[in-house]
Formats: sequence, C-alpha cells, structure tokens
Amino acid sequence: MKNILITVCLVFASVLALKAQEPLFLKDQKVVNIGIGLGSTFYTGSYYTGTVPPLSVSFEKGFMDNVLEKGTIGIGGYLCYSSYKYEYLGWGWKNSNIMVGARGTFHYPLVDKIDTYTGLTVGYNLLISNEFGNTIPGYDYTNSTSGLLWAWCVGGRYYFTEKYAAMAELGYGISYLTLGLSIKI
Repeated sequence: MKNILITVCLVFASVLALKAQEPLFLKDQKVVNIGIGLGSTFYTGSYYTGTVPPLSVSFEKGFMDNVLEKGTIGIGGYLCYSSYKYEYLGWGWKNSNIMVGARGTFHYPLVDKIDTYTGLTVGYNLLISNEFGNTIPGYDYTNSTSGLLWAWCVGGRYYFTEKYAAMAELGYGISYLTLGLSIKI
C-alpha cells in the first residue's frame, strides 16, 4: 500500500511539473540542426575505422501546436553523410552513406528551459562501396546500392540565447548519439 501511495504522489508531482513548463518550439517557428554523430549504427567491429564521422543537417517547422495542451508537431527534412573503411591485411572497402529523408517531431516541454522532443525519419539511404588495397589485378570493384530507411530519436535543445541552442539526440539512425547546434531562423 505504501508503494502505491508513493507512486501516486510521484505521478501527481510529475503532472504538476509538466503543467509548469512552457513550450519552446511553437507553430510556424523554424529550426535548423547541425550535428556530429558518435557511435555508428552501420559499421562496428575491430576492422572498421571512421574516415568521416556521421554529419547531419535537419530542418523543421512547427506545424501544429497545442497538441496535448502544450505539445507541438514539427515537420521537415533530414540529410546526413558518413564514411567508414574496413581494412584487413592490406585489403578493404571504403563505404560511404548518404541519407535523405522526411522527419516528423513531437515536442513537449518536460524540463524547464529545454525543448524536449521525439522524432521519426523516413527516407532513402545510398551506399557507395569502393575496394582498395591488395586487389586482384585488372579487377576493380565499385558498387552502390540504395534502399528505404527509418530512424527514430529522442532529443533536447538547451537555448543559451533566444536564437541558438545546444542540441543532443539519442536514438537509431546514422549514429546512436548526435551532438550539435540548433539555430532558430
């Protein structure tokens, strides 16, 4: 019974805390995110080395606000690039990924002074692979492939001025963690 009472009190306190927060992203506002990823979701293992870390740019515009009282839905685009090498005994591949997609976000003020959100990206991934090193003479292998992709994230922006914010996103996309700068335009 004591645990139930504590749980009810925590839920009540959380609801009161949510009501105290003000939204930082509203309808018709526009934000550009520029980020660098840490931890690749594509290439892992002892023979992979990153040549270009995951770099991303996204844009979003507030589409609808007052969702669930203080929430805002944002829509926009997403573009990212990364490059990795796989090398073993002087032979290997260089893989480059270019991802382009549409992104939808749901912003809800959970923490004071931080724009908290979750997002889903649906798009297209282009992979270009080039062989290098000790290859078979006369045989030069280059390949490209593409396909649909999806990515999900949960993130936050801390605005240190009216226009500029530090941005962090955790999720599944081109990297597990993306850190960067957000700019209201």
